[in-house]
Amino acid sequence: MLIRDATELDWAAIWPFWRSIVSACETYCYDPELTEGQASALWMQQPPGRTAVAVDDGGTVLGTAKMHPNQGGPGAHVATASFMVDPRYGGHGVGRALGQDALSWARSAGYRAMQFNAVVQTNSGAVGLWRSLGFEVLATVPEAFQHPVHGYVGLHIMHRYL
Repeated sequence: MLIRDATELDWAAIWPFWRSIVSACETYCYDPELTEGQASALWMQQPPGRTAVAVDDGGTVLGTAKMHPNQGGPGAHVATASFMVDPRYGGHGVGRALGQDALSWARSAGYRAMQFNAVVQTNSGAVGLWRSLGFEVLATVPEAFQHPVHGYVGLHIMHRYL
């Protein structure tokens, strides 16, 4: 597996699984009614941010991550990131590889920490992965996410120093 910067050409491979994941309304606070153009503008970061893809030996996009400053101005020294793995390739280390790459990118770009603002409490795979990569839950905003199966659940704010 190779992690590399995403190009505009990668969007055609990202969009189908991005749309499916967002439409499920189980793990992201993105509006499921976003158009393809709106989703692309949101996901495909420009500097100082970065969008990456994980690809296999044949060039198939397995997953993607976007990373950028969590806040502007005096808060711009803390990075944030979001990750999506094509469900067909889940459970094969794609999310971990993207997470490690994002942490490496943030360190090399001079960020002091990385913060995730809204990790859905019931997304146990993501919570476990981020904990294993050194993140801790700083707080949980109660009932901040309306899950289609579990009802109102919390959103974790997760943090890690770099």
